[in-house]
This record gives sequence, structure tokens and C-alpha cells, in this order.
Amino acid sequence: MKSPPSENRAQALAVDVAIETETWRMLPEAERIVRRAIAVADSAMLETRQGNAALSVLLCDDETIARLNGRWRGQEKPTNVLSFPAPRLPVASPDEQMPLGDIAVAYETLTREAEENGRTVSDHLSHLVVHGFLHLLGYDHHMDDEAERMECLERDILARIGVTDPYAACDADI
Repeated sequence: MKSPPSENRAQALAVDVAIETETWRMLPEAERIVRRAIAVADSAMLETRQGNAALSVLLCDDETIARLNGRWRGQEKPTNVLSFPAPRLPVASPDEQMPLGDIAVAYETLTREAEENGRTVSDHLSHLVVHGFLHLLGYDHHMDDEAERMECLERDILARIGVTDPYAACDADI
């Protein structure tokens, strides 16, 4: 028995990357890194999302992310990455895109953390984007068992990209 045509097609993921600030020019390959991290994460997690989907990534500065963090999380300070999952809506047709949500990454915090942890900016950006993407799919890290599962997924996805384990230093401290 043949499957309907829509079931045979790969589920498309549309990714919009907006570079808000000139500081991202210091990493000219930023958009390529973001798109690759999301593509690999999506292929690893394809069974988690259903149908065609869309998400946006904002590459911003600490000032912008601090405003977002204050408005949405009540924390008036910069952070490395924020994720804003979209509410799950019914999809009318197989071709319709379901919004997954938005991810924002702050350049200054990204680069500072990369330097502090002895990582490349590219690897840290890949990690933050994968982390944000998993949040859009409903993964969280507020409870120990959830954090362990999310970190395991991050490690697996990042290994597929060729990024070293971002939690290895944490494991060595135990």
C-alpha cells in the first residue's frame, strides 16, 4: 500500500537568520554556522517535530538580549542564548509551515564565554544554537533528569557537527 505523497516528502524546516548588530561581522561565517547546527539538530530530532516548520534566529548584542531577558524572564542582564517556543497550533494542510519559535544569541556573551572556557567562538555558537533549538522542541534542563537528557542530545548532535563535548570539562570536575 502506498503512502500519501505528503508522507513521502522530507519535512522542510525554514530558517530565517537576522543579524542585528555589526559586531557579528567579526564572525563572518556566523549565518553558515547557525544554519548547519540547526540542520544537523533537525535531522537528529526529525521524529520530534511534525510537518513543515519554521524558526528564526536573531544574532544580536548584549544590550538587545538583556532587554529581551528583562521583558520575558524578569532578569535585567545579558545572557548567551534565549529561546521562545511558539505555541503549538493545528496545521491546516501538510504544506503549511508550523512555527517552532525564535532563538536569540548575544555576540559579546558568546565570545566572552568561549574565551573563558577555551572553546572556539564557532563551536560555542553551534552549541548555543543546538541548545536553543532543543528548547524550541520542548526540551528543558530545570530538573536533573531533564538536564541529563538534554545534555546527552546536545553532545550527540554536536559530535555529528564535529564540535567537541561542551560538558567534558564539567564531567572532569566531578
